[in-house]
Amino acid sequence: MGWKEASHFLRNVGYFDLAIIDRHILSNLREHGVIPDDGKGLTKRRYLDYERILLRIADDLDMTLGELDLYLWYRKTGKVLK
Repeated sequence: MGWKEASHFLRNVGYFDLAIIDRHILSNLREHGVIPDDGKGLTKRRYLDYERILLRIADDLDMTLGELDLYLWYRKTGKVLK
């Protein structure tokens, strides 16, 4: 199971202090200059680094990481699932 899939599973069983980092979240982060648009793959280290970045942003906005993740996903897709 990959990092995104593991995070998705944990979110579905009630853990909201993690992000599900997919292409929509990455697109938001690149669009706002938070991460570079270097075309590199999403390694374990990069996934955890991006999750820490998202956690700092969520803290600044007084949101949970799960709420921020859902908002960023909605912003790109226009949908809220589950």
